[in-house]
Amino acid sequence: MSVLAPPFTLQTATQKVRLAEDGWNSRDPERVSLAYTPDSRWRNRAEFVTGRAEIVAFLTRKWARELDYRLIKEIWAFTDDRIAVRFAYEWHDDSGHWYRSYGNENWEFDAQGLMQRRYACINDLPIKESERKYHWPLGRRPDDHPGLTELGL
Repeated sequence: MSVLAPPFTLQTATQKVRLAEDGWNSRDPERVSLAYTPDSRWRNRAEFVTGRAEIVAFLTRKWARELDYRLIKEIWAFTDDRIAVRFAYEWHDDSGHWYRSYGNENWEFDAQGLMQRRYACINDLPIKESERKYHWPLGRRPDDHPGLTELGL
């Protein structure tokens, strides 16, 4: 994975968002953790995470609970070393109940392009399976699949 480092332009910030989406859609905690500094600090909902080992543990728990996870991220704003995104992902629990989780993230990067801070606010909306909008095979979202804006999300 190539690292895009600050200062960001619209093009590089947009690429950074897509790389993050692709990583998370891999559902590989070890791979995802490498995009963060060794001492990265997160707030995810009401949980606080520090460092790659805690990131791996957090994501392992997350994807054991959030099954068939598919995510779309979209850039909202950026500055030299910060990016704000909005996102939505779909998943189901082990009882087969589907959800669409909506949220916003604020990211701050170090000079090498690794994320050193991530603050996420997320809300879960129960949906019927028939209301799902994400139907691509598990893994990377295809380039021709609509994004959040195109889906009306």
